[in-house]
Amino acid sequence: MPPDVEKRDQDLNERIVSFIDDLKQGTIRGSFNVAFKTVNLMVRIISQTKWNSAKELMEIVKKEGQKLMSAQPSESSIGNMVRRVLKIIREEYASGLKGKSEEGDPQESLHKLLTAEGQIDDYTRYVCDLKATVIEAVTEMKTELETSIDNIATQSLEHIHSNEVIMTAGKSKTVELFLKDAARKRKFQVIVVECAPFYHGQELAVSLAKSGVETTVINDSAVFAIMSRVNKVLIGTHTVMANGGLKAINGSHAIALAAKHYSVPLIVCASTFKLSPEFLHSEDQYAFNKFESPEEVLKFSEGKILSQVHIVNPVFDYVPPELVTLYIFNIGGTAPSYVYRLLSEFYHPDDHIL
Repeated sequence: MPPDVEKRDQDLNERIVSFIDDLKQGTIRGSFNVAFKTVNLMVRIISQTKWNSAKELMEIVKKEGQKLMSAQPSESSIGNMVRRVLKIIREEYASGLKGKSEEGDPQESLHKLLTAEGQIDDYTRYVCDLKATVIEAVTEMKTELETSIDNIATQSLEHIHSNEVIMTAGKSKTVELFLKDAARKRKFQVIVVECAPFYHGQELAVSLAKSGVETTVINDSAVFAIMSRVNKVLIGTHTVMANGGLKAINGSHAIALAAKHYSVPLIVCASTFKLSPEFLHSEDQYAFNKFESPEEVLKFSEGKILSQVHIVNPVFDYVPPELVTLYIFNIGGTAPSYVYRLLSEFYHPDDHIL
């Protein structure tokens, strides 16, 4: 193996190992940062590894993707980005074959277009400039990621009106920008649920107050009492599940139930990279959830009590789709019942289970 190739492979392996270590230690904060770094790594894997066909490339991407996913199973955005890259490889391979073999056919029937990809079963044929077209398409996806939050924020005036009372929970960067964008032209009041024991809601309240938004912080137990005064509930989420349900910050389910009781619309702001083809297969929270140290709830200094109790401090809640009114994605508003359609646009059915 030539020295430059060996050095290149070593550099790639070091980057992969470094990223896996960061995921395990939790040093990368936020779904966006995880997704963006995953895509960057995928670009390096595509450009620096040796492969001769789309099939070989897809096997490499799947193998490395499985490593990353196993490092931090609770971060679904890793798997989502790997699946998006696999879909891009399939599309570029199909369009490369089509351009080569069917260039003289300007008008194709709808049936032919729908079945074209289904006829590709081996992905082993040579396609000219496949690496360049795949990297270009993945780079475009990176640009989409970077602009996703801004694209959601620009829709704010369609959903927030003057003198409304908006409830939100915790601290979501997407929701924060959404509210700040609306505040430039509308006057409204925001009630922030503090989300104990992490109290991220207090950080959001401070940020909104500095931007001139009238903000009130309430504790989690006051949600039901306040809900009758609220016009809309606006929350962010960690993951949008395949059935239209949510994997959102702890306390979201209680807020959603209160909103349903008072017929208050529950609107969820989420970028499309949070859309996952995974389901909550059971109510087994240990498989679905992520757990933090209970030190914020009960101090370790209380050793006598701690030795006699088992404290569970989950990070996420599952919110079923029937409690969600509308999703605001960077591509527009979507009902929970329409999420299955978006899945078919972003992911290939063969990649749902990696």
